[in-house]
Amino acid sequence: AQLQASGGGLVQAGGSLRLSCAASGRTFSTYAMGWFRQAPGKEREFVATIYWSDGSTRYADSVKGRFTISRDNAKNTVYLQMNSLKPEDTAVYYCVSGQGYPYWGQGTLVTVSS
Repeated sequence: AQLQASGGGLVQAGGSLRLSCAASGRTFSTYAMGWFRQAPGKEREFVATIYWSDGSTRYADSVKGRFTISRDNAKNTVYLQMNSLKPEDTAVYYCVSGQGYPYWGQGTLVTVSS
């Protein structure tokens, strides 16, 4: 049972990346899945979440209008499309699952160069 995140990498400011997270076993939640991130020297912070029942979404103010979270029900997978990336988006991005987010993936590094 695991959350497998992928899609991180190095991109220039203004560029785009898409993160993916596939849930298996007990880590798949019919409640919600989402993303947190942790930048070097900073606390972990919420990025976005999607509620499985109705597909509603919620975003951190810092990413609204630039990031889009979506899901593929058949694949138990959630995506984070990140556009207009900024250097301050540089962080390790963690996929999370469940009510209260008890399940965490291993993280994928996103580096945005200026």
